[in-house]
Amino acid sequence: MKSTEFNTYKSRYRSAIQQVLAEAEKGRLDEAAFPAYSHRNPIINWLFWQRLRKVMEYIQSPTSYTNILDFGCGSGVMLPYLSSISAQVTAMDVDLLPIQSVQKYIPLAKNVDVKDATKTVITDLPANSFDLIIALDVLEHVHDLPRTLNELLTLLKPGGQLIVSGPTENILYKIGRKVAGPEYSGAYHERGIAEIKAELMKTSKLQPIATLYWPIPLFEIFSAKK
Repeated sequence: MKSTEFNTYKSRYRSAIQQVLAEAEKGRLDEAAFPAYSHRNPIINWLFWQRLRKVMEYIQSPTSYTNILDFGCGSGVMLPYLSSISAQVTAMDVDLLPIQSVQKYIPLAKNVDVKDATKTVITDLPANSFDLIIALDVLEHVHDLPRTLNELLTLLKPGGQLIVSGPTENILYKIGRKVAGPEYSGAYHERGIAEIKAELMKTSKLQPIATLYWPIPLFEIFSAKK
């Protein structure tokens, strides 16, 4: 994705998130990272969007995907891009208010199917059916990590990939979170990216995508293949 294309994408979605935040109950959308994607501090805002750009660049392909799952889709910030590179996209989250709020300003493409994860669980989805699963900054929230990872990997087609990003939870990350503001308490995090990576290494082959940024690693992004 060229810089001009990404900046246009970012500007459109950032504007929608700002409008939603202006209407929403204070704090209600913090866990879906709305404050981060619209943060006034240019460094913090750049860092959060750069995570998405790294993933977009990694998954762009000369041929389209058939089926992509966005697990823990949050505000749906990746969905316009995913729907442009895949015939079908499934989005799942336990809280659909964020994505429903953004839809007022950025309607979903017709090839996007949103599922309420409190009613449709991972095992309800067909096994061996997804070329790609995106799990960005979500696995640090789940309670049963081994089971969740096993169920997600079962959904992948042969040769499919699980793309994961998450916070390092190191001391520098925690300091940065406090500097960013009270919206970034991290109280809902169960773990950091190191634990997620260690669990995935038991069953999968990992490939690093990006560390943001050395020598102050705040986030890691990698892919996993069965």
